[in-house]
Amino acid sequence: MKLVIFGNNYQDANIAAIVQLVEQLRRRGVQVWLERDFGQYLQGRWDRPLDTGTVCCGQRVDADVALSLGGDGTFLTTVMWVAEQGIPIMGINLGHLGYLAAYSLDEAPQAIDDLLAGNYATERRAMLRAQCDGVAIEHPLALNDVAILRQDTSSMIEMETTLQGRPLTTYKGDGLVVCTPTGSTAYNLSAGGPILEPTTRCMVLSPLSAHSLTMRPLVVPDEAVITIVTHTRADTYRLSLDGEGIICPAGSRVTIERAPVEVQVIQRMGHNFAQTLRHKLHWGS
Repeated sequence: MKLVIFGNNYQDANIAAIVQLVEQLRRRGVQVWLERDFGQYLQGRWDRPLDTGTVCCGQRVDADVALSLGGDGTFLTTVMWVAEQGIPIMGINLGHLGYLAAYSLDEAPQAIDDLLAGNYATERRAMLRAQCDGVAIEHPLALNDVAILRQDTSSMIEMETTLQGRPLTTYKGDGLVVCTPTGSTAYNLSAGGPILEPTTRCMVLSPLSAHSLTMRPLVVPDEAVITIVTHTRADTYRLSLDGEGIICPAGSRVTIERAPVEVQVIQRMGHNFAQTLRHKLHWGS
């Protein structure tokens, strides 16, 4: 098995555990590759060579599985680099909530056992694709959400929105979030949007600080095409894809639709969404 590991450079307290994980994988015959910056970070804080390969973000990854070591931000970065290649992603949470991860760091030995035994399930998660007229977007795909946000102004912005080519409404406020079912527990949730089961085939539009109380989150089919023309007193506004910001000129049109690729998320065998709600969001506590 070939495995590529992605991480972040804020894991000083977990270095020994991470290195132990890498060494355990190698002892069990796994070919381990580290994302280059993460590998350099680990090596700079460990007293002996890590006998692994490295891979640069942006180059094609030859791996059977990608391992995300970190929080949800690290998981989304992993998605950015491997989703289009169809590589399944296993998350081990080293962050705070770790909503997308199936295992905690303490459970890393169990994660390895499950992975090598094939004792896991894979969920296919929808992604969004965004385009902005006249703006080149290097990474146009998002697993969680695409957001229209204010830039360089405290005034509200106006987002003229159409659904399937037909006028929907003009949202007025701080912005608008369009999310996948996976992203329903991220920015959408804090904006008052609904929680969706991750494999549901739909999208949600949730206004941010809407100027009108009648503007509420809206669930639409995932085959819908959404276009948004943003008007603002500033010269630009911000388009955010899973937190990665792109500056767009005022008056430009953004098109958001379901992406042609899906993310394969590794889950524990027998995992169900109700368990996630109880464990991660503390339902019933």
